[in-house]
Amino acid sequence: MAGFSGALKLTNLDDFITPSQECIKPVDIKKSKTGSKITIQDDGTYLEETKLGSQKLQKVEITLADCLACSGCITSAEGVLITQQSQEEVLRILNENNQAKQNNENDKIKKIVVTVSQQSLLSIAKRYELDSVETAAKHLAGYFKKLGVDYVLDTKIADDLALIEARDEFIKRFQDQKTFKLPMLASSCPGWVCYAEKTHGNFILPYISTTRSPQQIMGVLVKELLAQKLNLKADKIYHVTVMPCYDKKLEASREDFYNEALQSRDVDCVITSIEIEQMLMTEGKDLKEFEMSNFDWPWNQIKTPENFIWAHELSGSGGYADFIFKHAVKVLFNQDVSELEYKNLRNPDFKEVTLEKDGQVLLKFAIANGFRNIQNLVQKLKRSKSGYHYVEVMACPSGCLNGGAQIRPQNNQQQKELTRELEEMYRSLPKSLPYNDDVKNIYDEFFGGNDSDKSQKLLHTNYHAVEKMNTALNIKW
Repeated sequence: MAGFSGALKLTNLDDFITPSQECIKPVDIKKSKTGSKITIQDDGTYLEETKLGSQKLQKVEITLADCLACSGCITSAEGVLITQQSQEEVLRILNENNQAKQNNENDKIKKIVVTVSQQSLLSIAKRYELDSVETAAKHLAGYFKKLGVDYVLDTKIADDLALIEARDEFIKRFQDQKTFKLPMLASSCPGWVCYAEKTHGNFILPYISTTRSPQQIMGVLVKELLAQKLNLKADKIYHVTVMPCYDKKLEASREDFYNEALQSRDVDCVITSIEIEQMLMTEGKDLKEFEMSNFDWPWNQIKTPENFIWAHELSGSGGYADFIFKHAVKVLFNQDVSELEYKNLRNPDFKEVTLEKDGQVLLKFAIANGFRNIQNLVQKLKRSKSGYHYVEVMACPSGCLNGGAQIRPQNNQQQKELTRELEEMYRSLPKSLPYNDDVKNIYDEFFGGNDSDKSQKLLHTNYHAVEKMNTALNIKW
């Protein structure tokens, strides 16, 4: 059994559960006065009858803001009651906004902004058999604008900022290893972060990069920079993201990403690739039926980019390991490297790349996808035997292109085959250079520089160990 992760606690084995079985969030229940009687009506509602009259009882609702990350139910059980993070909520907001526009109720009108991830676009392009990702993007933009969305954005600008911040953070950590722990672990995957906070807590959190994920950086840009450009308050913008992962809903609901001063969340609602498919199925429409429209680029009014959809290195999860490794080789060791040769370890989802000189390892990076590999990585860290300087960590096997909320395979296609095709589509996209004129302008004009207090505050975050609560429900046989 050498080389495998350590034994798991029994409470971690049953991953597919419904929240009603094990959700431990305390709910305040108003005790009814004596002498009351509860009856069930024909429509299924509950009515409490007392001497003073009768009243309809409200059902208990648990939202993502209540989640204590106690059992991983957000990841594995799609039946979670999520009232603020759903396609129904997006459509409700759009309908209300369209009504307010028709009635000239200016105080109720909001700017609706939708941000779409590259991974979701690839999934949607494949599902609707479109000739290119760019074509899929234009049809999707047309669909959203027909619904009443004001701006449809891609995540490129936020991806660029996330890469640059993570790059600079790594250099800082590497040069001051007395203060900072290595390896630095990527922070863009909320499933991994949630697992780290609730399972390994204070041991693992110092290793995790403080750089926000592209989704949350996009939230800052939309609610602060775009609001500033439009001369609007943040709460007058409703920001939706389209993501390949259900855990992005949980990430958007973190209190760390609620701005008390602006009274606004950075991301108001997250819907997923599969929910886009469901929305179109409900309408009985194919994405190709909608007129094509361009994505918006509000970051530069003078010049828009030739392409809106870009790849970052070769990793479908953002390209963190590749980008940071190449930069670190140049800055720390004054060498250049163009193509990286990864060595697969026990499986293709755990691989490493090294820089050596005269037989000495100068730099050692890894990519660990999937919880099996994450558990092995954590065990190595606990035994101080990892030897890595940086690890790109993603909860899903094969990374974000194989996210849990990507559209399912069609026509009996196998999941692995679909993932391979998405990876090929991703590799065919034009390659992005993260540090470009638009990014430089945002750093200079909005953040006040690369390493300013404002950029540290808005582009980085904190993590919190989740205290384990011992209840009778933790006992499994």
